[in-house]
Order: sequence, then C-alpha cells, then structure tokens
Amino acid sequence: MSEARAVTDLWQARARRGSAAASTPRAGVPADVTPRPVASADISALDRACGLVLRARTVVLIAHISPDADALGSALALGLGLERRGVHVMVTFADPVEVPESLRSLPGQHLIVPPDQVPARPDLAVSLDVNSASRLGSLVAVLEGARHSLVVDHHPSNTHFGENHLIDASAEATVVVVARMLQRMGIPIDGDIAENIYAGLATDTANFRFAGADAHRLAARLIDVGVAPDELMRPISDTHPFGWLDMLSQVLGGAVLEPDVAQGHGLVWTVIDEDTSSGLRSEELDSVIDIVRTTQEAGVAAVLKQVDADTWQVSLRSRPPVDVAEVATALGGGGHVRAAGFTHRGAPESAIAGLRRELDGRDWAARVAALGSSD
Repeated sequence: MSEARAVTDLWQARARRGSAAASTPRAGVPADVTPRPVASADISALDRACGLVLRARTVVLIAHISPDADALGSALALGLGLERRGVHVMVTFADPVEVPESLRSLPGQHLIVPPDQVPARPDLAVSLDVNSASRLGSLVAVLEGARHSLVVDHHPSNTHFGENHLIDASAEATVVVVARMLQRMGIPIDGDIAENIYAGLATDTANFRFAGADAHRLAARLIDVGVAPDELMRPISDTHPFGWLDMLSQVLGGAVLEPDVAQGHGLVWTVIDEDTSSGLRSEELDSVIDIVRTTQEAGVAAVLKQVDADTWQVSLRSRPPVDVAEVATALGGGGHVRAAGFTHRGAPESAIAGLRRELDGRDWAARVAALGSSD
C-alpha cells in the first residue's frame, strides 16, 4: 500500500471515530461551530493535510516571525486541538524571543517553546500563515529537516515552499483554514480554541469590515461557544501605552501625500525611525498603518518602520483597484491585495522611489475598466 493511500485510510478511520465522538453533546460545545463548506476541488488537499497531521506523533507548528493574531492564533488553535487528541505538539516562531505582549492572553501559551528547543527532525512541521520560507527565519531548517512538511496559509502570494500545501486565498484568515481542518478531523472547537480562531479572524478582517457572510457566521458560532469579543480583543488591538500618542504625533505629522502617484490614485507615506519608536512595542508601530490608510486623497498608504541601521519593514494598504500584493511581490515581499509588505535595505527614500516606480508602472485605469465590465 502506498504511503499516500495509507495516510488517506488512516484519516478516514480516525475521522469516523472523531465524528462519532463529536456527535455526542458536550457542555459548552455546540455541534455547529463550522466554517463555510469546502469546495470539492479543495477536498483532496484538505484530506491530505489532515491525514499528515493525524499520522504524525510529533508535530511542530511554526508561525511567522513577529507573529500576529492570525499566525499565532492558527498555531495555538490547531495545537490545542491536537493536544486534545494526545499528539505531542509544540508551537514556536523564530523572532522575537518572547510572545508579543498583546497576544499573551490567547489560550494555549503552554504549548509555546523557544526555537532552540524544537527537535530538528519532527515527524511533521507545519507552517501557519507564512507566505514564504524567509518568513520562518531560523526555523526554516526545522521545516526542511522534518520527515514531512505542510504549509497552511491564505496568502495569494504564497510561494509554495515546503512539501505539502493547504492554501486557500479566498479564506479571510489562516484561522479559517485551521477551523476546516479541525472540523475535518472531528476535533470539537471548545472555548479556548474558539478564542484563538476569533482573534485571528477579527484582526485579519479589520474587525470584520472585510469579512464575507461565512466569516460572520463563523464568528457568531464562536461567540456561541463563549468568546467575549470585547474582552478578548481589547489587549490585542485597543490598548496602548501613553507613549504611543507622542509617537503618533511625530509620525503622522511627518506624513507625505503624493496625489499623482499610481496614475492619480495617490500615495501617502510616513517613516518610523528607531528614535521615534524607542520604548514602544511592535504592536504600537504596526497600528500606525491603519490610521495612515484612512487618508481620503490616497489609494495607497505606506509606513516604513526602521529595523536596524539600514533595514526597513514597509507596510502597505490600498483601495481598489490598486493591488499592493502585486507591488510588494515585485519588491521582494508579498501579502494580500489590500494589505501587503516588503523589507527594504538601504535609505528610506530609495524604498519610496521603488514603490513609486512599481505603482506608476501598472495600468490601474485598465483595472478600473475591468472592474466595471464585471459588474
């Protein structure tokens, strides 16, 4: 029997047992906490992914460097589900050394281990919410050394690194894909798992402004399980130290508007250097782009955050028809159509020059015409 067939048979046997167990009512665990139905074309990929997970005895779940709520929430949600099934599971990420303060209230923190304590050759290494191998940092060695690897993601710019892939660019967040996996494996979504899924879904949809009907229905079911949205999300997105206000006054005061860039759709950008960001968490710095992007006269917003003497992380946001994932990919990064980014080495002025070049080099007017003809 081939290994692929053995994995499929194993998944089918365990899924039948899990489904039977899940059909038994449990206190506080409704039976309908499920994501939207999976398209038939995606079923084989989902089955293969679940088979790999269920077959492994040791699973390492890897979030991207500087994990956000979708990356860490995906890893913790899947990790808690596998732990319930007796799997030896670890959650990790390469940088920073500690969990970002805003995410320390997410359930399942006991699963997180430092990267230097992860086995070099686990049965299975799973990357979550990672669009390219470079975003794994030093943990790319674990993904490459594992007996099997699996990439679970929702970024359209995913480079398809690794051995196996479960990628759905139509999913609002990676946690949506993880919710499907849990459902497929017959693992109930309890309160702790639900909090991780909700946190990732809320942050990646800008508090559901960019969420479809199915995502809203999934959120409602998570709330039915016991998620309290205000209590859960307050430390993640609504709590900042007083120094954040001073940083905002400097950074927003230095913003530059270039209305003619991107064929008149406009670009607004600003810079956060090391002096301005001193003493603030990455969470405070990451929040700036969501303020800058509200500029009425600009269809594209950019925030350049200094990492070291000559390295900058550039966060991008856009409105239709500008596709910043396409632009960021051309500059060595990636992301989503409306939210993307790249890393630049050199002066910030050269980063902006490259961004202008990519924005001006595409026919956005034709994109507008295409959007109109599809209505």
